[in-house]
Amino acid sequence: MRKKQNTEMRTLIKNIKGLYQVEDKARMAVCGSDMAQLPCIENAYLIIEDGIIKDFGKTEDLKEENADRIYDAADRFVLPAFCDSHTHLVYAGSREIEYIDKIKGLSYEEIAQRGGGIVNSALRLQQTDEQELYEQAMQRIESMIAHGTGAIEIKSGYGFTTQAELKMLRVIRRIKENSPATIKANFLGAHGVPLEYRGKEDAFVDLVINEMIPLVAKENLADFIDVFCDQGFFTVEQTDRMLFEGVKYGLKPKIHANELAKSGGIQVGVKYNALSVDHIEHTGEEEMRCLKASQTMPTILPGAAFFLNMPYAPARDMIAYGLPVAMASDFNPGSSPSGNMQLILTFACVNYRLTPQEAINATTINSAYAMDVSDTCGSICKGKKANLFITKNIPSIEYIPYYYGENKVDKVFLNGKEQ
Repeated sequence: MRKKQNTEMRTLIKNIKGLYQVEDKARMAVCGSDMAQLPCIENAYLIIEDGIIKDFGKTEDLKEENADRIYDAADRFVLPAFCDSHTHLVYAGSREIEYIDKIKGLSYEEIAQRGGGIVNSALRLQQTDEQELYEQAMQRIESMIAHGTGAIEIKSGYGFTTQAELKMLRVIRRIKENSPATIKANFLGAHGVPLEYRGKEDAFVDLVINEMIPLVAKENLADFIDVFCDQGFFTVEQTDRMLFEGVKYGLKPKIHANELAKSGGIQVGVKYNALSVDHIEHTGEEEMRCLKASQTMPTILPGAAFFLNMPYAPARDMIAYGLPVAMASDFNPGSSPSGNMQLILTFACVNYRLTPQEAINATTINSAYAMDVSDTCGSICKGKKANLFITKNIPSIEYIPYYYGENKVDKVFLNGKEQ
């Protein structure tokens, strides 16, 4: 007997109270005052074919309802799935004991000097096999998806040895192959300095350049290269060397910058046309002028600043300067142990004084740019992936950041399939 051939599936979502972040033509990003605008079609429908957004519009213009699956949004809202452009979600175990140290007043740098922080995670990761890392990470991703996230960038960086970094990246590759979410892999070999390299940091940089990067490229394990360019970590000169080598091997740069001080990290990121510079709590006129003349996305990580009780990046100043702003979770075990992007919306509004519309732009279309998926994710646009969610019965989209602590997402669709 011949097997029945697969046919394209047509899905209709009807009776949508408001379809948000709609575009006739895909934009790469939204800048400055335009971030306050969030295009919407009221009383709308959406059609998905073969995992792709096929059509949308006002209900009165819907010609027919022929579909394999029909979802009644029941007068609720539909938004594009969040794009989380900065996570470290492949890790072993948790670090709640360091959380107690923070409560007692120890700084991020003091904990790192004692062998905590990234060093602690590196030791645990080295002792954990790939299967266990994969299973832990997939559980975290399942929770992220349930809260509305559809695209995730995952960094290595808890390896500290060549083999452990490769192990992390192989786990990320396996996640790419098996998760319904859109996944990007980031090689962050220079996340911190191993204890045995303290005082001889240049030798560790040589290891990253001469051994790690060629092997990562040989196995095609990463889309991006990243460096923690900041006070107490890697200098501008060291960062320059590593980014140069990564670009040579075809890896697109991203960068941790200016979390702890004005490190020059933003400028070296822009020099290499980095997709994004992330954290950027310490950003002033010079840095904003540099970003304004670039194609680099300033990316703020509200969860880390909240959890570490750090100064907040000047998001309002950046928007007033005409810059785009992206926001991501920084999901990791030490400084931001949450991948809930709805919570990031709340932080964006409360701590950074963004409007809900600006915050949604920062976590969808702009964060899609920051992880190089703006051609397929981040908005409701014909031809893009059908990565979106239907809210619960809430009065407005402003309610999402306002009513924090509860999941406002009812149904999530990734590649057109309900999760």
